[in-house]
Formats: sequence, C-alpha cells, structure tokens
Amino acid sequence: MLDHYQKEFLDFKNELSSFIFRLLTNKQDTEDLVQDTYIKVFEKLDTFQKKSSFKTWVFSIALNTAKNHLTKYKRWKENAQDLGANSHSKSLELSTKMKVVFEQTPERNYEIKEHINYCFNCINKTLLLKQQICLLLKEVYHFKVSEIMEITTFSEGVVKHALADARKNMMRIFKDRCAFINKNGTCHQCTTLKGVLNPNQDTHIQEQQIKLIKEGNSDNHEYLLNLRLELVNGIDPLHSNNSILNIYMLENLESWGTN
Repeated sequence: MLDHYQKEFLDFKNELSSFIFRLLTNKQDTEDLVQDTYIKVFEKLDTFQKKSSFKTWVFSIALNTAKNHLTKYKRWKENAQDLGANSHSKSLELSTKMKVVFEQTPERNYEIKEHINYCFNCINKTLLLKQQICLLLKEVYHFKVSEIMEITTFSEGVVKHALADARKNMMRIFKDRCAFINKNGTCHQCTTLKGVLNPNQDTHIQEQQIKLIKEGNSDNHEYLLNLRLELVNGIDPLHSNNSILNIYMLENLESWGTN
C-alpha cells in the first residue's frame, strides 16, 4: 500500500509543484515545500481516512504547509510587469542579465504562449490570496468545488465567491491591460520582450497560431478568459522551454517593481 501511494504522489508531483510555484513564485522555496509535504504525507499516512482522494488530501497538506510562506508575500501591483519592463529599459545591467538568462533556454526562442502563461501568473498574484488559490485549484488544476473546500477548509460560499470574484478581476485587468486583447492596452511588457528576444517575423508566426490572439477583439471577455485558461492548462511553469527565463522574471518582478 505504501508503494501505491508513493507512486501516486510521484504521478501528480509536477502538478503539485507548479501549483505551489504559482503561489510562491520562487523555485527553491517550492522545492523545499514539496519535499516537506512529501515527508508529512508519509508520516501521517495512517491518518488518511479516504474521505477524499489521496491527491486532494496531499494538496491540503501542501497548502497548509505553505501558509507560513504565503503570509510573507504581498499582493502584486496590477502594473508590476510595466514597472519591471521600465526597470530593464533604464538599466543596462538588468537588461544584460535578462539576455544572459535567456541564452540558457534550450532553443533561445521566447514563445508567446509561454509569455501569456507568465502574464497569467503575474496577474493572478494581484488577486486576494483566497482568490488566487481557488482560481488555480478550479481552473488550472481542475478540482471540484467540494474538493477545494477540503483543500482550503473554506466554506462552499467562500469558494464560489472567491472564484467569481477572481474571474471578474481577471477579466477586468486583462481587458484594460492585455496587448493581445485590448490593442491599446497599457501593458507594454509583451512588446518589450518580443522586441528584445524574438525576431519580428518569428513572433508574427507564433501569434497567428494562438487562438486567444486571433480572437482578441471579441467582446466576450468570459470567452477570452477561458481561452487564456485553456492555454495556461497546457504549460508547466517549472518544466517548459522558457521556464528558466520565466522563473527568473517571476522570482524578481516584485523587487524590480519597487526599485
């Protein structure tokens, strides 16, 4: 039985790690926390009563373990990406460091779909913590409301309100800021990164392959958010072509925005 649960843990370990990373935006803290979770799970395995799935039970232990870390983090500003881009435009040291990190990526090609995922992570960090958690668990990791209640110990009403408010805030922010949805949006992070890291022709080709961008002029912002979530679902922020660069940016964005 122990072997069975160890195998099951390993089967969803990447999901658990990416969930925690999206909350903490720090790779080393994430690795430490997942390891702590593994130890706690198998120390407490005899207390698992099978009232929920093993995966749900593990996520609840991981989230509880993360609480001390999460209290240290503040909500990000909605223009955090712009502040980061401005810092790089004014600092040769920062822009050079970003290019050096980019050179470590496998194909040295900054994929637009991964930038959309990175942007989602940034905007999610601007939400209230309970909204961040519930949105990720429901829309990215596909837990049911009843399972989210188990993981978070929130009531059904709190979970449903957090989800509704998270989606509403996401739609508002993306409508006002996203360069792919609102062509006059205030976010110029996309333009900065495309200009610095990608040939224009390659960027253009990538954009035409992404449904969110092709349909960005739609007035149905619920639909556009769902397209974004569909794209995010397919990208692991810790194990993707651009993860080295995106982890670097997520780990440093908050400090760049306060410089």
